[in-house]
Amino acid sequence: MAMRISMFGYLGDGGGRSVVDTYVEELARLRDEGFRRYWTAQLPYEPDLLTVLAVALREVPGIEVGTGVVPIQPQHPMALAQRALTVNLIGEGRLTLGLGLSHRPVVEGVWGLPFDRPVRRLSEYLDGLLPLLAGEKAAAEGELVTTRGSLKVPGAPAPDVYLAALGPQMLRLAGRRTAGTVTWMTGPRTLAEHVVPTIRAAAEEAGRTVRVVASLPITVTDDVDAARAEAARQFAVYGRLPSYRAMLDREGYAGPEDAAIVGGEQEVAERLGELREAGVDEYVALPFSPDPEERSRTRALLRAQGE
Repeated sequence: MAMRISMFGYLGDGGGRSVVDTYVEELARLRDEGFRRYWTAQLPYEPDLLTVLAVALREVPGIEVGTGVVPIQPQHPMALAQRALTVNLIGEGRLTLGLGLSHRPVVEGVWGLPFDRPVRRLSEYLDGLLPLLAGEKAAAEGELVTTRGSLKVPGAPAPDVYLAALGPQMLRLAGRRTAGTVTWMTGPRTLAEHVVPTIRAAAEEAGRTVRVVASLPITVTDDVDAARAEAARQFAVYGRLPSYRAMLDREGYAGPEDAAIVGGEQEVAERLGELREAGVDEYVALPFSPDPEERSRTRALLRAQGE
């Protein structure tokens, strides 16, 4: 089975320059290196991702972008549909819309919003969002989310919607109603035994097909111990957030440093092969080494594996 290889990144702070300018440059560089899609996270304290993507898609043709992911809680389905359709109009259909539920410390602690009944909340959100993205009227009366009315964004293609789904209920929701799931910190055994069969069974029951997108940190290096220590430092928070901690535990990983794909070219290629065998349709690489030479080696291997 072929496995598409894409890249992942964060907006960051621009390194003293405009975040938009640095993002446009990175997107153009990845396109020129032969990558076909670039996924980017929306962190709660960073600039608005969809606004940045609108500019980048206008400036850089020939590459797709994905949101990995936009949290639903701080925006109504109509507002998100309005923005996503506008971005996809600008990008001529090159946007993939990844959605998620964020985490309790952010939702309750920062936004002051409820984090209860997450599956129902996301299901009712989709009740309003999906018709709007398809150019139809929404008439969704929910217990937690209600959406009524329609949008007029002529010529805007509907972006594919993916869910950040890890638990069984969320995976079944993604399988029944969306293009697939985007995972993070989830290893090959958990993908093969839990994620892939759960979402594909739900999709089959609904007469649909889905794709599994899996993202993991990666670096090609000769110093494995140093790379693992760097992964443990950079991604420590994901060892504490319950949803990701559950995936690490299921895989038997002590922490994010075990989930990271680290080693020489042959070892890294073998671990990518494990993801392919697990049923992953698209691997989204997050190169995390601060060393420019290791980052270059990593991108070179990813390009070779993607051919």
